Amino acid sequence: MDGATTAIGADWLSACRRAAESLQQMFDELPSTAQRAVETGTRGSGGDDTLVIDEAAEELVFSELERLHREGFRFRAVSEERGEVDFGSDAVRVVIDPIDGSLNAKRRLPPYAVSIAVADGPTMADVRFGYVYDFGAGEEWWAQAGGGAFLDDEPLEPSLGERHGRDGRLELLAVESADPRWLAGSVAELAERAYRLRALGALAPALCQVAAARFDALLSLRNCRAVDVAAAQLVVREAGGLVTFPRFEDPLGAPLDLTPHSPVVAARSADTLTDLAGLAQ
Repeated sequence: MDGATTAIGADWLSACRRAAESLQQMFDELPSTAQRAVETGTRGSGGDDTLVIDEAAEELVFSELERLHREGFRFRAVSEERGEVDFGSDAVRVVIDPIDGSLNAKRRLPPYAVSIAVADGPTMADVRFGYVYDFGAGEEWWAQAGGGAFLDDEPLEPSLGERHGRDGRLELLAVESADPRWLAGSVAELAERAYRLRALGALAPALCQVAAARFDALLSLRNCRAVDVAAAQLVVREAGGLVTFPRFEDPLGAPLDLTPHSPVVAARSADTLTDLAGLAQ
């Protein structure tokens, strides 16, 4: 078996579900903020201070990757804490954030999620499978390139549109990150485009809300990392939404690595996508 070429065809959904189940058990065993707030004293490859729960969560996800590797599948993992890990081939990339929204998880605030994407190339356009499990809401989002997007195994409706007021402003716009310094420079322009803003503190679950048209659109006010968005951006696109990384000429040209290259914008219409992308330049 050529593991490098067949890794895309592995049963990624089952592997992701096993990982999510293990992570849920971990969270159940650490119910308090005090337990979840313990730091390792190191920084992960993504640049953030590493919590003990981050490290433990990554171990649980990697146990599933190691199982697939033992079955003969070959790939390269790109993960929040460990960085890039070679499992025998660069032809398939598995992009992982074991806990997207670690601050929320630490403080027991929803949402926080595991995010896993599988790609057969180096950019967002090459993602073929995406999985996000939101532990706060208990919702499972996943998508297969060309096969649609699903919420708890129910297909998401691609025809859902945006909601606008009489003056054309969006009813509800998601914004990440909510650092006041970033918001301060954008608030006037955001006020011209939306009635209400929401900041969830976790990009993967926030993008999935655009996939279900719960949010009309999403704009990140700073460059984001592939580990946070690679899976969810496919969920949005397979659910009929649009995504762009405006620092790149190709809207989906952002690399699947650990460097924050570009903001991300997601919307349910091309006009809104273009308008919001202008704010991210």
